[in-house]
Amino acid sequence: MGDQTILKLSQLKPGEQGTICEFRESDIFIKLMEMGCVPGENILLEQIAPMGGPISVTVAGYRLSLRINEAENIFVMINH
Repeated sequence: MGDQTILKLSQLKPGEQGTICEFRESDIFIKLMEMGCVPGENILLEQIAPMGGPISVTVAGYRLSLRINEAENIFVMINH
């Protein structure tokens, strides 16, 4: 088994992926769960809009746009 690193989703670069492991902000927890962002789900960062715009991810079989402040609260495990 390789090394594992936990990062904020907002720290990933386009094309990087990981497994959602936890949320840190309870205010958006329900909203994220309803959108398919649940612990254990794989997530792929597709692209980042310029100037602090939203990010595009693929999770639970579909593409989703998230605000940067939402991505700051999603922690993902990256396998090396």
